[in-house]
Amino acid sequence: MSLTAGIVGLPNVGKSTLFNAITQAGAESANYPFCTIDPNVGIVEVPDKRLHILTEFVKPKKTIPTAFEFTDIAGIVKGASKGEGLGNQFLSHIRQVDAICHVVRCFQDENITHVSGKIDPIDDIEIINLELILADLETVNRRFERVQKLARQKDKEAVQEFNVLEKIKEGLENEKPARALDFTEEQMKIVSQLHLLTTKPVLYAANVSEDEITRPDENEYVQKVKEFAAEENAEVIVVCAKIEAEIAELDQDEKAMFLDELGIAESGLDQLIKASYDLLGLATYFTAGEQEVRAWTFRKGMKAPQAAGIIHTDFERGFIRAETVSYDDLVEAGSMGQAREKGKVRLEGKEYLVQDGDVIHFRFNV
Repeated sequence: MSLTAGIVGLPNVGKSTLFNAITQAGAESANYPFCTIDPNVGIVEVPDKRLHILTEFVKPKKTIPTAFEFTDIAGIVKGASKGEGLGNQFLSHIRQVDAICHVVRCFQDENITHVSGKIDPIDDIEIINLELILADLETVNRRFERVQKLARQKDKEAVQEFNVLEKIKEGLENEKPARALDFTEEQMKIVSQLHLLTTKPVLYAANVSEDEITRPDENEYVQKVKEFAAEENAEVIVVCAKIEAEIAELDQDEKAMFLDELGIAESGLDQLIKASYDLLGLATYFTAGEQEVRAWTFRKGMKAPQAAGIIHTDFERGFIRAETVSYDDLVEAGSMGQAREKGKVRLEGKEYLVQDGDVIHFRFNV
């Protein structure tokens, strides 16, 4: 799946440090020969303990995790929507990503100046939100008058679109992003055609100091970000970009020891990858055989033939059935043979909705 999350943030909030950690922790490019990766894109493996358990079960020749892309978005300043600073580049990069990971500074450091002269994470968030809102308002206003004229002529489709534009326009003028507005399923089809920046889902990465990573609840800035995010049902991941950069340079054993010494169960980067993955409505199914055990990314709600097509278009074109067992059932049974004996392996057809954790063998004929 070629979905990507864009990392945004004001200058000196830790955005570049975090992206560098992502790049250093990147997946081995040899496993993804068909990816054309620009310098501002980092590919990371999606951490998944299930893949390691399946590897122990099957003992394949190789194990391949699924991967996820982060794009480093150009820096932003006030006035970006009018082309100030790298505004035009910022907005064009935002349009190309599927979700936004907003890095917010939640630490004090006299040696690192803040662009606004003070530490205020909510002000930081609102600066970027306002630029996206202003850019969307310009998009909506350009279309508004033309659609309004057609709506006055009782054009049915124009009336429907005008109602949606009017609702978005009012929301944006009240500094409310389009994703915070309620739309029917039919209206959402119209909204999606507008390609608005503020419809993109967002999660926040609260960047704290090394001293505070083990006790983020004591950080007043983190609490403010969580309160703000709760109002738009967004998730907040607490990270220390500086520590993540150090962790990225370690091997798995060293990484585990380092986290254990800090008293952290999971690195912020791993949490961020999982949260971004979930934000985009992505899930993982597995294929398992003697040659390889592999994780595959699919969109939640995909039917079996479309999920098979992620492996190869021939799998979708010639789909016959999907021999499926859930990861939990397989682990409980102890082996694929035992799972079959217990009736846990199912034969699913073209209408089957693939579930996260399914272990699948696709049958096809072309």
